[in-house]
Amino acid sequence: MIFVSDVTRQDIQNWFSRLSSKPAAANRSLSIMSLIMHQAEVFGHRPVNSNPCLRLRRYSNSGRERFLTLEEFQRLGTVLETYESDAYLPVSIIRLLILTGCRQSEIRTLHWSEYRMGHLFLRDSKTGPRTVWLSSSARSILDSFIPKNGWIFPNDREDAPLSVETLYRTWRTVRNDSGIPEVRLHDLRHSYASFALRMGETLLTIGRLLGHQDPSTTLKYTHFDDTLERSAVEKIGKVLSQ
Repeated sequence: MIFVSDVTRQDIQNWFSRLSSKPAAANRSLSIMSLIMHQAEVFGHRPVNSNPCLRLRRYSNSGRERFLTLEEFQRLGTVLETYESDAYLPVSIIRLLILTGCRQSEIRTLHWSEYRMGHLFLRDSKTGPRTVWLSSSARSILDSFIPKNGWIFPNDREDAPLSVETLYRTWRTVRNDSGIPEVRLHDLRHSYASFALRMGETLLTIGRLLGHQDPSTTLKYTHFDDTLERSAVEKIGKVLSQ
């Protein structure tokens, strides 16, 4: 066991180095660790100005993360309604991506045989077969179709799923009209995880919803906003002050 008062800068550097394969998650984790150390100083468990996380160089991260706000989701929903009659299949896919946090390939290539008992039983997701639990809103989208053999979202010839090009063409139009031109389709998955976290779900639960086998993978899909950090500081402070 190591006490908070005994944590050194070298300890932090060693820990931070072990997270180098996930730079974005590592940087977020370092911010949280810094808050913990600062609160320890406030409650007298460490000397003042002894935070071992200060001025530690963060990892550069060429990738970009974008998390939609609730207001942006509401705008997106309004725009999706306007395109529903002309592009029902891609719009339905986008709605399901919002409601499930699935990858576009998992929804776009769905077979009717994979939708039963109110769940999706994916045969070949990125991490292997898995079950996707659906909300009533997600089920209502799928139930609006007449079940057939084969693909739920077929192309015009019905011998293959809706093409990636068709889906992304609709997405580009919808996102521009929603005022979020920089948002990628995959960012809907990030945003799903972020909202789940803000609603109080654990990383383990979120990881299972997203189909992650390694819990550390879930960290890069979550977003700690100021509200969560303030809440974390208060909870940690109460424990350390006892």
